[in-house]
Amino acid sequence: QVQLVESGGGSVQAGGSLRLSCAASGRTISTYTLGWFRQAPGKERDFVAASMWSGGSTYYADSVNNRFTISRDNAKNTVYLQVNSLKPEDTALYYCAAKSSNVNLRLSGSYAYWGQGTQVTVSS
Repeated sequence: QVQLVESGGGSVQAGGSLRLSCAASGRTISTYTLGWFRQAPGKERDFVAASMWSGGSTYYADSVNNRFTISRDNAKNTVYLQVNSLKPEDTALYYCAAKSSNVNLRLSGSYAYWGQGTQVTVSS
């Protein structure tokens, strides 16, 4: 199994940026599809972005509007989420997750491995 630990969250003003990191251990991420999800208090956990293990394709939620970028550093066994032009509605606990296939990548229930989350808070 793979273990995931998120970091890089914090409090920023609207329009600011952060780079979230997800460090993996136990297994190499090169054979996994990686996803980022977020959950605000009282809300469901929503898909943000995903990076497929094969082919290098990336996918994003419509709500991101080209502000977020997911990337990998396989040498460091780490996946990143660059978040730019942050809005108050982006405030949430951000999770990374891993799965061993490229199907249902927007569905949180399809991911077998999860980190504990890193908090992003955006003030207006």
